[in-house]
Formats: sequence, structure tokens, C-alpha cells
Amino acid sequence: MAEQLRNPRGTRDYYGKEQQLRQYIRQTLEKVFAEYVFEEAETPVLNYYETLAQKYAGGAEILKEVYRLSDQGGRKLALRYDLTVPFARLVGTNPQLSSFYRRYEIGKVFRDGPVKTGRLREFTQCDVDMVGVNSILAEAELMAMAVDIFQRLDLDVVISYNHRQLLENILKGAGIRADRYSEVILSLDKLDKIGQIAVAKELNQKGFAYPLIENIFARLNQVVLDSKEEIVGSEELQELQNYLKALGIEEKTQFNPGLARGLDIYTGTVFEVFLENSSITSSIASGGRYDRIIGKFLGDGAEYPAVGMSFGLDVIFQALLEQGTAGQTNIDVFIIPLDTGVEALKLAQALRKKRVRVLVEMKERRLKKSLDYANKSLIPFVIVLGSQEVETGIISLKNMLSGADVTISIQELTSNPQAFLEPTI
Repeated sequence: MAEQLRNPRGTRDYYGKEQQLRQYIRQTLEKVFAEYVFEEAETPVLNYYETLAQKYAGGAEILKEVYRLSDQGGRKLALRYDLTVPFARLVGTNPQLSSFYRRYEIGKVFRDGPVKTGRLREFTQCDVDMVGVNSILAEAELMAMAVDIFQRLDLDVVISYNHRQLLENILKGAGIRADRYSEVILSLDKLDKIGQIAVAKELNQKGFAYPLIENIFARLNQVVLDSKEEIVGSEELQELQNYLKALGIEEKTQFNPGLARGLDIYTGTVFEVFLENSSITSSIASGGRYDRIIGKFLGDGAEYPAVGMSFGLDVIFQALLEQGTAGQTNIDVFIIPLDTGVEALKLAQALRKKRVRVLVEMKERRLKKSLDYANKSLIPFVIVLGSQEVETGIISLKNMLSGADVTISIQELTSNPQAFLEPTI
């Protein structure tokens, strides 16, 4: 029975305080997305395999991690591995959106890959994308939004950025054939994770000679030196750097010419967000510009300028857990009835009509146990409702954070709860 009840490897349950923390992250993201005027969209988890396997989708590497299945009609289907390809399909099948559209989507995605801290096989992505914008202002705004989000979540981060065209120019200058760029880029994308020696070994195993590999690294290092003055070889990156300075977030960003972003979809700027303390080594958000895949879906050969960013809810959740951040309670008021069950429910209903989140104690336990529960659950306000309170219509509203008691009438509380329960409502 125990074996039957286990979750599949790479999946897990969330409940209680952990789920409250996840809801806090989600609500923070949704609030910021709305402030930056991205509208919500929802796409299917289930897709045709051929849609996810298109040349300008995830590339050959990601297809190894796709969960495949078929329906009763024999059609080949797959679970989505990200939210970018479904977004491209959405715009591709609704061409009127391609002129200008900004959307966010939060949903489950699936990858049959290695399981590690902050990365499961079923996880939640929170994506923002815009189509119809050529200007590098789009990238600057997304990076500013990321800084905004992580400041609100109280996480110290740094955003690394690069440009795929600059990287391809380096490879061209080093003598790499264009048809092998993707192979090299996939390896270079691991530089920050496994180091230069390991990447060199991997490239050598792919058939590249060590002198050629050393030439690649030398050119990358030269770009780093040049960037101390200005980013040579990319007007777009120089423009982006100017915007980051103007927005006052330059200190939260760093140019990294080795940053590649492994997926083949990217055509321009790429960026990844990392924790400054490196307690989690993988990125907690990432994105970039992809101007070709929507045209691929439309089949017209045109480029549709698009740029997006994905926030990993699960890895953000793990980062907040590790620094001891608690989720916000989903309860505003806890009513403890002392042989006044019906009256407690009536009071709760009156408060709920004013959009107050109320929990009524329904377990038969001592008052001290109920108060302990309120403390452990971080419930901010408690009302002990006895027969005297019912008869007089006067209650004591206990602030569990400060320990202060406020004596008010039930009529006052139910008429204007915001005056007494702020800022929890």
C-alpha cells in the first residue's frame, strides 16, 4: 500500500504553510505582472507532439525530456515542457495578436529530466511574453520587472545577460562552422555550472580540437575586458546597458558573454536571474528574445518580434524556504466559541460578507490550545465569543502580534471591519 501511495519521482504535494508560501509567491508575481500591464492567458497542458518538436521549438536536447503519450485515436501527444511554445502557438493561430500582445501565464509544465534542488519533473512556470515589439526597451522593462519582483520577495539577485548574435560572432571568429553553433552553445551554457575545464572536455568529446576551444575562450575573455569600457560588437547590448543605467538597476545586472541559454529558440538578447548568495546554483528566472518561432507556426517565413521571461515558482519557493521566509496566513480572524456555536457562525458570516477571511474553531479543545493554534498559524486576530459577549454585544478583539486587546461592539466590527483589522484585509 505504501508503494501505491507514493508520488512519482520528481513530483510532490504542497499543503499548509508551504502552500501558503507558494500562494504568496504567485500572488506577488500576478500583482506585478498586472502593474506592468500583462494580461492573463491560459493554454492547454496537452499538446500535439509535433507542435512541441518543431525545429524552432525547444531543440533536440529538450525533446529528450518530453513526456509523450497517445490518445485512443492514435494521435501523438505530449505534455508541455514550457509556456513559451504554447504562447507562440497561441499567437500563430490568432494572427491578430501578432501586432502587439502582452500576456502572462502561470501553469504546470513537465520535463523528464534530472531531479535536483529547485527542479522537479512537474513544476510551475510563471511566464510573461510580449510580441510585436522590436525595441530593446522590451528587454529593459522585463529586467526591471524582475528586479522589482525579487525586491518584493526579499531575495537578493543578479541578472546575467548576453546576446546570441554576439556569441555566434565569437564562434564564427574562432572558426566554428554555422551548422555546429548549437552544439557549442549548449556546452558554453554550462560554463557557470561546471566550469571552463569541464566545458572544454565536453567540447573536445564532441570533436572540437583543444586549440580551437582555447581560441573560443580567449575571444570570450576579450569581450569581457572590452565590456569594462563598452560592449564591443553589439549595439543592442550597449543600448540595453544604457537603459539599465537609466533605470537604476545596473548594479543588479552583469554582462556575461558566455551566457547562452541552451534552447534554440533565442535569436537576440538572453538573460538569467541568479541568487547573489548562490545557495541555489541554477537560475530562478530566465528569458530572452525569440523572433522566429511564431513565423514558424504561421508558416509564412516572416519574423515576429517577441521577447519573454519565465519565473520558476518552485525554485523561488525553495529559495524562500532556505532563508526562512514564512507564507502569509490565509486567515484574518479566528473566532473561538464558548458554547456559542450558532452565534459564532452568524458573526463569521457577517464578517465574510465584508470580505474578511474568518475561521471558526470547531474542535472541542481548551481555550489555551485554541490560542496556541492561532499563534502557530500566524492568525493576526482572535475573538473569544462567550455567552456574556453575545448578551452584551461587546467583544474583545485580540491582536496576536502585539498582544493588545481592543474592546468594541459586534455592530462596530461587522459594519466596518477594515477600521479594526487593517492591514490584514
